[in-house]
Amino acid sequence: MRSPSVTARLADGVASIPAAEWDACAGPDNPFLSHAFLSILEASGSATAQTGWQPLPIVVDGPDGTPAAIAPAYGKSHSQGEYVFDHSWADAWERAGGRYYPKLQIAAPFTPVPGPRLLLRDPTHAPALIAAIEAVVNQHGLSSAHATFVEEAQIPLFEAAGWLIRTGTQFHWQNDGYASFDDFLGALASRKRKAIRKERAAAVDGLTIRHLTGAEITEAHWDAFWAFYQDTGSRKWGRPYLTRPFFSMLGEALGDKVLLMLAERNGRPIAGALNLIGTDALYGRYWGCVEDVPFLHFELCYYQAIDAAIERGLPRVEAGAQGEHKLARGYVPVTTYSAHYLPDSGFRRAVADFLVREQQAVEREQEYLEELTPFRKAEQPDV
Repeated sequence: MRSPSVTARLADGVASIPAAEWDACAGPDNPFLSHAFLSILEASGSATAQTGWQPLPIVVDGPDGTPAAIAPAYGKSHSQGEYVFDHSWADAWERAGGRYYPKLQIAAPFTPVPGPRLLLRDPTHAPALIAAIEAVVNQHGLSSAHATFVEEAQIPLFEAAGWLIRTGTQFHWQNDGYASFDDFLGALASRKRKAIRKERAAAVDGLTIRHLTGAEITEAHWDAFWAFYQDTGSRKWGRPYLTRPFFSMLGEALGDKVLLMLAERNGRPIAGALNLIGTDALYGRYWGCVEDVPFLHFELCYYQAIDAAIERGLPRVEAGAQGEHKLARGYVPVTTYSAHYLPDSGFRRAVADFLVREQQAVEREQEYLEELTPFRKAEQPDV
């Protein structure tokens, strides 16, 4: 795509773009959009054409010839690993005689973490980047493009281009200036506070919890975590998305941004949770175990994450997709967003009608969930 002032191109994978140029567009805040993280997905064999995630970054170059805007785009031959479910759209389109796959996905693969999907060194290039995404869809005869888990601040850019907006719900913990976990508990209703204390005590009975970052994480630790991850992945997805080399590469490349929490019994790891540390959030990503311990999932994934966020002064914990069980642990409902480009007008109308009804349901559900949060209401005494 060319205009007198703009050149857009498809790059041959994230690794083909110099790290400094990519990161100048992505910024330092969200580790899942860094050149290191996304290129590791390619190099480890996790996000490749063979796994149904063909890396196709769309780049708009500035006047100096270096990227001014990038979309982390992937050609998808399925809808796995996205966490914004469009299987019913695919079925409907194919029943109507269309071909839904391949489609274009603008995302961090396997990562339901909100963030920018238009990586902008120069914000004025946002409309050109969206137009370039549309051009890739149109010129290659693709059914659609989907930008998933878009940060709210960028939604108006997609709305201005006429994309359809979809909402969903996640549960995040918000740090209201807490000095300690007990300080956080003090904001909860007494019954909820007591329940969490009982859960934590039961979960760690006979266990040692360790927080490891950077060089503290050895290959033996990654071997242990790989066993945990495989167990969870085989039960949830049929097969794990990430390869074993990915974890070693992640630890080496991201260093102190990686936080691995392990539960050990007599020095042997039996469960673990993997987190990444961003500028303004702790991101919980993967969990698994080889021994079933009541409440240990809640302890490692939610309570230990709160401890770590408070210790680091981070304003929130994002603990992944879905999970209403997070509500009782102090994680509150927040709205997530995705944006969708469907060039066929009939298909677009049908999806738009569905999204209106779905958004109404999401809003009603969030109103209901807000009433279930464990925090003390103004009229409740603290006993």
